[in-house]
Amino acid sequence: MPRRILQGVVVSDKGDKTIVVRVDRTYLHPLLKKTLRKSKKYHAHDEQNTHKTGENVQIRECPPKSKLKRWEVISG
Repeated sequence: MPRRILQGVVVSDKGDKTIVVRVDRTYLHPLLKKTLRKSKKYHAHDEQNTHKTGENVQIRECPPKSKLKRWEVISG
């Protein structure tokens, strides 16, 4: 099964080897036909601590690395 790849913005790099990525998505409301924006935050593994707040990054699903981390950074 292919791994999902998402693109988002780093909102926090406080943790050691961990970043928090906000992924925004837009969708059309089924009844109102209005475009809505929804965002979700993901904890991602950043082995070298290279990514800083505000950068655009791509993250990919991976086996669990800790309690919250199920994603890893693939590019930035």
